[in-house]
Amino acid sequence: MILENINQPSDIKKVDPADYGCLAEEIRRFLIDKISMTGGHLASNLGVVELTMALHLVFDLPEDKIVWDVGHQSYTHKLLTGRKEGFEELRQYGGLSGFPKRKESSCDAFDTGHSSTSISAGLGLAKARDLRGEHYSVISVIGDGALTGGMAFEALNNAEKLKSNFIIVLNDNQMSISENIGGVSRYLSKVRTDSGYNEFKENLAEVLTKIPGIGEKLVTQLVRTKSSIKQLFIPGMLFENFGVTYLGPVDGHNIKDMMRILQEARRLNRAVLVHVVTKKGMGYKPAEMQPSKFHGVEPFDIKTGKCKAAKTAATYTDIFSVAMCKLAERHENLVAISAAMPDGTGLKKFSVKFPNRFFDVGIAEEHAVTFAAGLAAGGMHPVVAVYSSFLQRAYDQILHDVCIQNLPVIFAVDRAGLVGSDGETHQGIFDLSYLSGIPNMSIFAPKNKYELVDILEFAMKFDHPLAIRYPRGTAYSGLKEIRTPIAYGKSEVIARNGGIVLLAVGSMVKTAMEVKEMLEAEGRDVSVINVRFVKPIDTEILDSLAEDHRLLVTMEENVASGGYGEQVCSYVLDRGYPVRVLPISLPDTYVEHGNVEILKKEAGIDAASIAERIRRHAGSDTASAAAGK
Repeated sequence: MILENINQPSDIKKVDPADYGCLAEEIRRFLIDKISMTGGHLASNLGVVELTMALHLVFDLPEDKIVWDVGHQSYTHKLLTGRKEGFEELRQYGGLSGFPKRKESSCDAFDTGHSSTSISAGLGLAKARDLRGEHYSVISVIGDGALTGGMAFEALNNAEKLKSNFIIVLNDNQMSISENIGGVSRYLSKVRTDSGYNEFKENLAEVLTKIPGIGEKLVTQLVRTKSSIKQLFIPGMLFENFGVTYLGPVDGHNIKDMMRILQEARRLNRAVLVHVVTKKGMGYKPAEMQPSKFHGVEPFDIKTGKCKAAKTAATYTDIFSVAMCKLAERHENLVAISAAMPDGTGLKKFSVKFPNRFFDVGIAEEHAVTFAAGLAAGGMHPVVAVYSSFLQRAYDQILHDVCIQNLPVIFAVDRAGLVGSDGETHQGIFDLSYLSGIPNMSIFAPKNKYELVDILEFAMKFDHPLAIRYPRGTAYSGLKEIRTPIAYGKSEVIARNGGIVLLAVGSMVKTAMEVKEMLEAEGRDVSVINVRFVKPIDTEILDSLAEDHRLLVTMEENVASGGYGEQVCSYVLDRGYPVRVLPISLPDTYVEHGNVEILKKEAGIDAASIAERIRRHAGSDTASAAAGK
């Protein structure tokens, strides 16, 4: 086993070139075996095995810096930098992260998790290197899908100014970038990477301008002719027009070819883009056939490719998916927008049934929101379905383009709250905070699957911005019998008994019912309120609760700062009510990866932890007669 001998960054350089193919095969077997047990990102990692090996063979880590866009394709990189043993606990609490982490290894140059950031980060590293008089290489690896994000083009626009080496590796799995043009393209690429050719090109203009009378005209004509030829034959003219030298395309599964082109790219004192063509899911037929399915997977059976876990009940995403199709049948002005995630957000069925009313804008959340604003201004009723952690990328567009104009855009905020294994960059724990401060924005959190359907119905009659936040995973089906019609800005009373009142937001209603049962078994009186609207808060019910309750407990799956609990504390303090408020929320910090139930317990927002905190704050004065009154 060659892989057994790779335990630190330099070890791959000791491998006999004749064994590169064997090592690649071993890495794929290792990844398939480990991910089949832990779950994780499979297809993207299988596609970049040879590319990662080539990068590690050409460059010297950790001195040289590799920035992985998004970062879920960095598993082979982790293997080659001495983290093999960590794959036993990949993406588990306290275990190896599924993304690059600077605190995990000096070979991880930059923390990533969201798309389209690598070129900007790499450009910053390269400029810092130059300012400090250092000489390491900087390589940003970005996928073709990430190039749909505007930030990548903003960075490309600035890369032209760099007068030192900076390498951008475009990992093209042939899903977004044009196909290879063939022999002519490969030939021109080889010519243009030749160091002699580059020196000739740089000096030619200077020589020609010295010819009396006609020199400057010759240079001008040559530039025009060269550009015309490039437009015909070179697929990378988009990048050349940004002032970034284009090299490629090169077979992303041919290690020797990639090493050659990367070595040539390293010699150029400017920004250079190396176009690498790969196959997503390479080496594992189920992943090759269904790369989207194997992008992020739960534990699966290697032979069949089928998920090991039994099919669970409907998720909130499933409920949203069905509800959207039913609404669209009755509302012709309903349109749906996805930022490259129609499957993940539940809009796939909508896109099939209503193709003219569905828009996938690519990984471009900022554009998605302003595009929705334009649709709303034009008389449509758009729904932007997006994960909580990705919506924050479009904060200015929500504030400036939607809310200032008070346009009826519905934000279906999926994966709100703790999402688990993907860690800090994907936890949806900030949306209540960043949305609550925006005038004209309203925020609703359904307690169960039935209320999600009801709020979507309500939203179609609501002529203002509305964010509906719901968690990842199985939709809560409890409290079916309590289905109070939705009234704007009003909460729902589930139980009112005096003493302690639990004001629960969305997913925390289920937890509140568990806490209620625990405390009532001790003889305490407990009320439960389904908050529903986090913005505007229901001040009328707070006024009423303050009259016959001693302790108000707010419960939310959001950070404390800017959350619902903070608003309630402020209101109660301002009114001078003689009632204590106990805010239950996530700490104001980034929550790492791990099982959601474990994370809740660690953060103190599981039922047992909340009950214990309430006991400490309530004391014995709220106990009922059954507890010894």
